[in-house]
Amino acid sequence: WEAVDALLQGKDALVILPTGGGKSLIYQLPAVLKGTGITLVVSPLIALMKDQTDALKALGIAAEFCNSTQDELEQRRVLSHAVTGKIKLLYVSPERALSSDFRALIPRMKLNMIAVDEAHCISQWGHDFRPEYRSLHQLRKASGGNIPVVALTATATERVIKDVVSALELRDYTLVKKSFFRPNLNYRIEYPANDS
Repeated sequence: WEAVDALLQGKDALVILPTGGGKSLIYQLPAVLKGTGITLVVSPLIALMKDQTDALKALGIAAEFCNSTQDELEQRRVLSHAVTGKIKLLYVSPERALSSDFRALIPRMKLNMIAVDEAHCISQWGHDFRPEYRSLHQLRKASGGNIPVVALTATATERVIKDVVSALELRDYTLVKKSFFRPNLNYRIEYPANDS
């Protein structure tokens, strides 16, 4: 709720929660509560984009994704709906988000928030570094620069946190970092029996 509240107030947020900890809800709830505009969700995972949009559509929430699994006609339809305000959430990959064609559409989309999922990919110190992520700060500038950005990840060292904040140019941000203790997970080491 701390992160949701920050976003609703127009502030940036950096959220570090374990898998299954509700990170998606943090940007989905404000996207639905805001009267107009689109939340742009940058995600590196095509399967996750589909799962998220399917779940949102099942709840009656206008969400779409635009990625390489779609033909050109379908991509044009989705982007047209984004420009005309017919959707609340649009999921794209970092490569798509930074393409010149897509960035040219951003001023016409009336973005109200940018969510960067798997934000650890921004950092060269992260375990999943993708260079395109380091340029995502351009999206806020293309939108006019006055919308909140939320970065979400399940894992980040202090070095990665600093890198994410710097690369995304987060300002006056709320940091939400919860425990990774999961009582339903156990580690057990078993040594093989020596049969020799």
